[in-house]
Amino acid sequence: MANEIDRRELIKIAAASVAAATAASAQSSGQGQFFTAEELSLTDELSDIIIPTDEKSPGAKAAKVAAFIDSYFAQAYAPDQIEERNDFRDGLKLFRGKSHEEHIAMFTRAAEHEHAARTRRHGSAAAAPNLTPEEKFYRHLKALTIRGYYTTSIGIHQDLDYKGNVFQTGEYAGFLPKPV
Repeated sequence: MANEIDRRELIKIAAASVAAATAASAQSSGQGQFFTAEELSLTDELSDIIIPTDEKSPGAKAAKVAAFIDSYFAQAYAPDQIEERNDFRDGLKLFRGKSHEEHIAMFTRAAEHEHAARTRRHGSAAAAPNLTPEEKFYRHLKALTIRGYYTTSIGIHQDLDYKGNVFQTGEYAGFLPKPV
């Protein structure tokens, strides 16, 4: 019969149901795929310091950047990726228990040190300078926040004003090839 389900199909359906229920339970508890609820909340707050809401577009919190970072680390499988996510978790520990003002102060110091190090090595072939754990974490969080934000509709369409593949009216701003 066409409507009968064999045993394998039934097992697949049951497994998918359990996976969906587990994911829904984790999301309702505020816990991420990789992060604990506290780590997800802290990542959400820290990423929103990097890209806050302004008059033009919503910030990183509205774009759900913390969920992007959580998903990014949940998919880590290679040894260097696992080391990267463990370093990120260690970086979160540096900021745990601090107030919003303390987060901003730590980020400001990290950004100033990063800028000073970049200025010192400008023109040289030196790789990464000796960064403090806070500076390394700041740099990593900033890169992931930017990547996550600008892969969302908020980042692309609202912040960058990307209109898509539309007919251009008015003066052409690009390069027109010379006729042969």
